[in-house]
Amino acid sequence: MNAKKINDLIFKELIKRSYKLEGNTRVWNLADSKLWYLTPKQAQGYLNLSHTKGYKRSIISKEVNLIKQHIAEFTKFLPDSCNIIDLGCGDGKKASLFIKELEKHTKLRYFPIDISSYMVTKAAKTIRELQVGEVLEFKWNISDFENLNNITPLFRERGFETHFMMLLGNTLGNFDREDILHGIKDSMTKQDVLIIGNGLTNGNKTWVKEYKNQKINKWLLNIPCNLGLCTQDLEYDVRFINSRIEEIYKIKQDKLISHLGKTVRFKKGDIIITAISYKYTKQELIKILSRFFSSVKLYVDKESTYALALCKK
Repeated sequence: MNAKKINDLIFKELIKRSYKLEGNTRVWNLADSKLWYLTPKQAQGYLNLSHTKGYKRSIISKEVNLIKQHIAEFTKFLPDSCNIIDLGCGDGKKASLFIKELEKHTKLRYFPIDISSYMVTKAAKTIRELQVGEVLEFKWNISDFENLNNITPLFRERGFETHFMMLLGNTLGNFDREDILHGIKDSMTKQDVLIIGNGLTNGNKTWVKEYKNQKINKWLLNIPCNLGLCTQDLEYDVRFINSRIEEIYKIKQDKLISHLGKTVRFKKGDIIITAISYKYTKQELIKILSRFFSSVKLYVDKESTYALALCKK
């Protein structure tokens, strides 16, 4: 992939964050989902990844099985009517699994929330095609998680005061957990229920193999290439460090990038992180979630590689 026209937003994020040193190696962290979906093509590229065999095997299949096994227990916490708040909704297909079952017991309204308008539109279409409940799209649906406490009160109406919030598909692992959990907690009431789906680590390195995928590489290349770098400047790799998977690009030669009146000097050996995915042990995940929520119950697959967490404020 050749260098593209330099993207203002990505370049500004690079300047703002600068780099941190790992020994003598400079590491530039651009792992931010708002950089993944800058265009409809990029957003669709992400959705395409969710249909690959590796992603289905490591995340989707595990999550689906846990949902099917425990859906009856989840419904016990819900009133006769509630709002489904689908955080990081993607194309809505993960939420559709819950909704198909929940609508047998509860009157529903569906609110997809995502930083990408493309995703919100896709998710709304997915759920409308199920012909279940009411699907609501507003300008507020396009949001990051830090602004939820300003948005979710707008969805509470007479008869629909309770939120059933979903953070599925390992979305938690793609963010700084402190920021995202703080934002979600502040948006909740005592009656609300939150379901989180996230990968677990049981001491092996199988996640690295799952994530080192040329389809992922092709999708994430958009970020360094939108900084003015070319494929021949970059070496793609995946590493597991500090409890998380990192999708990285190593700079193969010195490179000077000038844009918006500023200049960045990349050095051979520099690393650009384009995506992260935290993986926890069961104990770590419970400990993290318990810092934010008064009630946390974990449902784990038999291989201890994936979990659903039921949380209340």
